[in-house]
Amino acid sequence: MYRARIRTAAAALAGVALIAVAPLAGAQQKFVNVLTGGQSGVYYPLGVALGQIYGKAMPEVKVSVQATKASVENLNLIQAGRGEIAFTLGDSLSDAWKGVEDAGFKAPLKNLRTVAGIYSNYIQIVASADSGIKTMADLKGKRISVGAPRSGTELNARAILKAAGLSYQDFSKVEYLPFGESVELMKNRQLDVTLQSAGLGVASIRDLSTSVPINVVAVPADVVARIGDAAYQAATIPAGTYTGQAQDVPTVAVRNFLVTSEKVPEDLVHAMTKALFTHLDQMVAAHAAAKAISAAEAPKAVPVPLHPGAERYYREAGLLK
Repeated sequence: MYRARIRTAAAALAGVALIAVAPLAGAQQKFVNVLTGGQSGVYYPLGVALGQIYGKAMPEVKVSVQATKASVENLNLIQAGRGEIAFTLGDSLSDAWKGVEDAGFKAPLKNLRTVAGIYSNYIQIVASADSGIKTMADLKGKRISVGAPRSGTELNARAILKAAGLSYQDFSKVEYLPFGESVELMKNRQLDVTLQSAGLGVASIRDLSTSVPINVVAVPADVVARIGDAAYQAATIPAGTYTGQAQDVPTVAVRNFLVTSEKVPEDLVHAMTKALFTHLDQMVAAHAAAKAISAAEAPKAVPVPLHPGAERYYREAGLLK
């Protein structure tokens, strides 16, 4: 019986208590640790909602939710058997499967299996209005935060800045901070701009936009094309997403995935996948980004093979032949 070692961050327990009930007759107690991201991002509230769904839908399961540094850490934890399901960016997932060391993976993570493609992360470059930053060209010489080191956000930052002809050496200061800390420094005028890879309406940028005037910086389509990676697609941040954002802003999006390990039992992954799509309204209630999650699209264009349990659900639902 697969049983991952559970390591639950204390902060994560603020959103979800451990849910424990008697296991099903004839079965050992199952454990599901949901790996999320920082509490000011989108992964965390969605992970809390997912943990609550699992706790109610699978009474034989003991569920925990863990706040993490998101994609790269999550993938390494899944590989090591320290989580049963995790959120990740698609480009990080592809790098993990290949074992791209510069992206934070010392060897190919071949235990990984896909559960579902979900919503897309939007690369959101947000500057304080008084910084004078309105375009990507204006970023030179400014103070920027690019996310936690080797996080999915930071890997996105490297790719986009390189496509725009920029490197970290072009900035007067580069900070490697989670979303919430980046915003606090911007409020205190210690940073000029933050790059955040998250669902639309992420809490950190909403907080920033209600505290200081902001400019949402466009990522033009020609920059997106120069990234040269199919995981990156041109997208739009709709007008009114944040306070003071009067116009649509072109940017780039990267699809997110839920992943598990090949070592997690098929029946458990089948139950997790079914519970997600049966109770998708609870995910939407936790964060609007979940409105983009579609069962019909979930098994398509995955960079890592589907777990047999997830694949069984999609076949039963008529979504795979």
